[in-house]
Amino acid sequence: MKLQTPSLLYLVCITSLLFILSESTQPPFSCDASDPATKSYPFCETTLPITQRVRDLVSRLTLGEKISQLVNSAPAIPRLGIPDYQWWSEALHGLAVSRGMRFNGTIRSATSFPLVILTAASFDVHLWYRIAQAVGIEGRAIYNVGQAMGLTFWAPNINIFRDPRWGRGQETPGEDPLVTGKYAVSYVRGIQGDSFEGGKLGENLQASACWKHFTAYDLDNWKGVTRYDFNANVSLQDLADTYQPPFQSCIEEGKASGVMCAYNRVNGVPNCADYNLLSKTARGQWGFNGYITADCDAVATIYEQQGYVKVPEDAAADVRKAGMDVDCGSYLLKYTKLAVEKRKLSLSEIDRALYNLFSIRMRLGLFNGNPVKQPFGNSGLDQICSQEHQNLALEAARNGIVLLKNAKKTPSAFKNQNNFPCSNGPQCRFRTNTSWKLCRPSLQNYYTIERLQSYVKDTRFHQGCSAVNCSSAFTDQAMNVATGADRIVLVMGLDQTQEREKLDRVDLVLPPKQQNLISAIARAAKNPIILVLLSGGPVDISFAKNDPHIGSILWAGYPGEAGGRALAEIIFGDHNPGGRLPVTWYPQSYTNIPMTDMRMRPEPSSGYPGRTYRFYQGLKVFEFGYGLSYSNYTYEFLPVKRNKVYLHIQVSSHVVGNSNPPGFIPVSKIGTEVCDKIKHQVTVRVENNGEMAGKHSLLLFVRPANMSNMRPVKQLVAFQSVNLKAGERAEIELQLRPCEHLSLANEDGTMVIEEGSYFLSIGDKEIEIQAVK
Repeated sequence: MKLQTPSLLYLVCITSLLFILSESTQPPFSCDASDPATKSYPFCETTLPITQRVRDLVSRLTLGEKISQLVNSAPAIPRLGIPDYQWWSEALHGLAVSRGMRFNGTIRSATSFPLVILTAASFDVHLWYRIAQAVGIEGRAIYNVGQAMGLTFWAPNINIFRDPRWGRGQETPGEDPLVTGKYAVSYVRGIQGDSFEGGKLGENLQASACWKHFTAYDLDNWKGVTRYDFNANVSLQDLADTYQPPFQSCIEEGKASGVMCAYNRVNGVPNCADYNLLSKTARGQWGFNGYITADCDAVATIYEQQGYVKVPEDAAADVRKAGMDVDCGSYLLKYTKLAVEKRKLSLSEIDRALYNLFSIRMRLGLFNGNPVKQPFGNSGLDQICSQEHQNLALEAARNGIVLLKNAKKTPSAFKNQNNFPCSNGPQCRFRTNTSWKLCRPSLQNYYTIERLQSYVKDTRFHQGCSAVNCSSAFTDQAMNVATGADRIVLVMGLDQTQEREKLDRVDLVLPPKQQNLISAIARAAKNPIILVLLSGGPVDISFAKNDPHIGSILWAGYPGEAGGRALAEIIFGDHNPGGRLPVTWYPQSYTNIPMTDMRMRPEPSSGYPGRTYRFYQGLKVFEFGYGLSYSNYTYEFLPVKRNKVYLHIQVSSHVVGNSNPPGFIPVSKIGTEVCDKIKHQVTVRVENNGEMAGKHSLLLFVRPANMSNMRPVKQLVAFQSVNLKAGERAEIELQLRPCEHLSLANEDGTMVIEEGSYFLSIGDKEIEIQAVK
């Protein structure tokens, strides 16, 4: 699909986010060494344990001061030398303007990486870590120059992209629990300042990562059902092996320091008022050590939208008893004192929240004197929008973009053409906090033409639709330009007017006039056209997939500041695409399934097809993990050292539940020691048989020999990206952990392994292994 003389570029129109300037100041902090009034406090003594320091601080607060600290905009306590603090900052794919972070001083920009769904398509955990590391460094730098009021970032979003219509699916790593969990761990370690392997950090935090949204949150506003009043009915089975695993990994492996509970109810109980969820599961079973925030105004919804309690102060009491610490909003500020006066909430329960909150601020070094003189104090101006970070944004876009169709099977399909127009559907945009704003069309067109002309001097631009919904399609004008062109690239798809927070889709197809425009231009063109698709969620583009006049299709997600350059390099063959879809692309008929149905597993008797590649058995436009390349890669399993997994049972182990049929062995009965012993490596030889070097992701799946409605059709158990030169081969070791990879949840949520045969597969190759008692 390479163009050497004609070209395309769609550019996400920022290189960085630009804002008005004002003078910066020093960062806010407590325990100034030059202030004799504060440095005598034990909570300022850095040689004491944080637990002791926090208890001293909390003991000095009045009830009014305590309550004031339970909301995201925590005011200053001047008599103790404590500045105000803002818990709410955003860093989903780069720093964003938010309550806690402003670009109004010396620093006026931040690196903008691709939206998470595209970054996930790289299947590269090291890339994910490095992006988060860069975001954390830039966040600390902005704080160090005094342009931030907090270092607690409410990211990553690691909900499962269960339904393709979800407006916020673009913020997530996709539909697979393993991928989502690996992304979560990489992101948290990177932004918090830990090593890639973890375990380096200790108490000090570069920044604090707060994952969201706990739990089973993946509906915003669909046909009148909103996230505020939605009650997600979820089975224990689906909770155990789909919805909860990414959160568990984020705590146990990533050591995340923040959790956000979601708006919705799960099985009738509001997430932020669920003791079993927040205290028993997150803190008790998984060992969470950090703070828990409500999503913004989620406490208010418990009374106002959900009617779960009879009076507002009961909502304030219930969330604190459940284990929530800080309210994004004002409900706890308004009603906590009343709850105390009515003896619905004890002072000790308020104190426990404050221990968690001030512990995080101390771990960030904000009670150790000037942060510039502390660990992470060397982050500054030179690390914001550094060349290294801009290169990383380009790398992320290059490696995430997915080649969905390439009829010519080569990057060198188009040569020696002189005239090349680009018809543009969707507008470029960037994200600031929770709103998406249009870049100026004139700026967009300038950068589009500029990039095209870097490859092809005679490049012409034409806007195909008045807006992304294509209410007015300029078909006649576009056709006039297209019929005289040697090659055509259409940049089409969706934007935030179609999918975003608070807006779910009702269709999976493109706006009708967009589709008509694509087909009309494709038929009129001299040569097969290239279609570039921008979207966060899946789109049913069966018409384009099957149209011989459309030679190539690229999915570019929302590719960040370097997306335009990355697309141009791929189209002209300067970069070999290697992205793979992190979600299933369903046909439009999938919209017949209510978005409110949370079941993962199919129910053949009712015609319910199931969800995600693990359980869905219907027609697909593109499969999870699909992605083409300019190279052809072949695989070979090397002989395995062990094709039988012996599940030695600890007879004395306690088994939870009694619903396991014969042949199903609870993982808890096998025991940790045996589970560790039966881990082993699977070696795959991969070879690049193409003429270009490329980065390629190996995806290792497992499937059972005997299918049942209880089991996934197949399941990803390991993945790794590898760089291979043309003709090069490599042997890649992937770890199989049977207690994790061969297990599934039974109906009561107990993880079990079924005895019998399984097949490991990668590409078109399979090997058999057996699990025996």
